[in-house]
Amino acid sequence: MLIKRNSNGIELPFASEITPRHVFESRRDFIRKLAAGSIAGGALLEMAAREAFAATSAQKLAAQPNPAYVVLDKQTSYKDATTYNNFYEFGTAKESPARYASAMKTRPWTVSIEGEIKKPMTLDIDSLLKLAPLEERVYRLRCVEGWSMVIPWIGYSLSELIKKVEPNSNAKYVEFVTLADKEAMHGLNRAVLDWPYVEGLRIDEANHPLTLLTLGMYGEVLPNQNGAPVRIVTPWKYGFKSAKSIVKIRFVKDQPRTAWNLAAPREYGFYSNVNPQVDHPRWSQASERRIGEDGLFTKKRPTLMFNGYSQVASLYTGMDLKKFF
Repeated sequence: MLIKRNSNGIELPFASEITPRHVFESRRDFIRKLAAGSIAGGALLEMAAREAFAATSAQKLAAQPNPAYVVLDKQTSYKDATTYNNFYEFGTAKESPARYASAMKTRPWTVSIEGEIKKPMTLDIDSLLKLAPLEERVYRLRCVEGWSMVIPWIGYSLSELIKKVEPNSNAKYVEFVTLADKEAMHGLNRAVLDWPYVEGLRIDEANHPLTLLTLGMYGEVLPNQNGAPVRIVTPWKYGFKSAKSIVKIRFVKDQPRTAWNLAAPREYGFYSNVNPQVDHPRWSQASERRIGEDGLFTKKRPTLMFNGYSQVASLYTGMDLKKFF
C-alpha cells in the first residue's frame, strides 16, 4: 500500500479522507445544538440526513486564484453562503433552498446555446468545465433586499463562451433560461413568478471580464442551493440578475422579458445595477447588512455604486441610471 508522507516523514491523509470544511462546520454546529438540547426528534434525523448528503456530494474543483479579481473584505462562511439563499424554485424562505434543493439532479446536465450566433451548440457540464481555465475570484454579491456576501467563486469569464459561439450583428442581448422541474422544485407550484426564471444582460455587459460563468465556490462544485451546476455571477448588479441552474443561453435582438421585471416593473428594472441613489420603492438601498456580521451593535455598511466595481461605469456612459435602474 502506498503511504503519502511529507518532507519530515510524517504520514499524510489522502484528499478523500479529509472531512470537507462545510461538513466539519455543520457537524460542529450539530454537536453544539445537541448538547444544548435544542435538537430533538425529526429535526435530529433531518440534520443527520443533510450532513450525509453534503459529505457524499461535495466534489473538489481545482482553480487558479486570479489576483485581479479579489476583494479584501472578510469572506462569508461556507455555512452562511449555503444556508441563507434566494432560490424561489425551492421556496421563498431563506432556508428552503438548503432544505429542498437536493431533489434537483445536476447530472446529466446540458446547456443549449442558440439564437443570433454562427455556431449554435449544446454543451454538457463536463464540456463547460473544460472550455476555459478555471479561476477563483472573490466577489461581493449584494441582494436587493439589503444584505450582501463575499464569496470565492470558481469559473471563467462568460466572454470565453461567447467567443466560441460567434454572435452575429443582431445579437444585442443575452438571455438566460433556468431549469423548471416541477418534480424537483416544489416552488414552481406557486405563482410567485412566471416560470421558468429568465434573466438577461446587454451583450457588452455579458462580455465584460467581470461577468463570470460560474461552476463552483469555496474550492468545490456549486451546491444545488447556490445554482448548481452552472450559473452566472454579475457582481456589480443585484443578486437576482445572476441566473442559477441555467439550461439555455439565447442571443437575441430585443431586450429579454426578465422574471422580476415582469413581476414588478416598478421595483425591478432590467439593468438592476447596484445604485445607492435609487431606492427600492419599499426600502432604502443606501446601506447593507453583511451576512455573518449580525452583532447587536454592528453598523450597516454603506452601499457602494456598482457594488464597488467602478470598472463597469464606462458601460453606462450617458445613461440616466435613475431612469434605467
